[in-house]
Amino acid sequence: MSEPCNPPGPKAIHNRLFDFEAEFSGDLRCLPMAVRRKLDLAGVKLKLVHWLGLSPAERLNLLQWNDDGQALQELGDWLLERSKSLPNGPAKPLEPAHACGWQQSGTLPGEVALSCAQLGLKIEPQRWANLDELQRFALVKLSHPGHEHRNLPRALDEFGLLAES
Repeated sequence: MSEPCNPPGPKAIHNRLFDFEAEFSGDLRCLPMAVRRKLDLAGVKLKLVHWLGLSPAERLNLLQWNDDGQALQELGDWLLERSKSLPNGPAKPLEPAHACGWQQSGTLPGEVALSCAQLGLKIEPQRWANLDELQRFALVKLSHPGHEHRNLPRALDEFGLLAES
């Protein structure tokens, strides 16, 4: 199967890598937050083993993939088809993300507030509202229960959100 071709369109493309991802972003050996967000929006559960089964060019292309509605549909279709040929495939379809905490700028999700409190940190509500969707997505993912939260303080610092509680 050929690699997908999805040149940048006129809409915003969330293809940036955060500084807190620097230890693994150079070779894309882990799924960057920008790709994880697109997977959630496209409704695809892609495991790390699937990600590592993709070529470096395919991984880079997924990072650069547009994130408008049509592009996300194409992304989901491509990944579900492409993963069929992977040793641990196929990837699993999921319900696409809709009205999740990270998609809402008005209310700080409880899991983010709780994880920050456990670290002795807090996010001011107005600062949460000023984050873009990818930043909010990253903070929610880094705040999941059971997560070691190693990168949460680094992300908070990178986003200019550190405040002592």
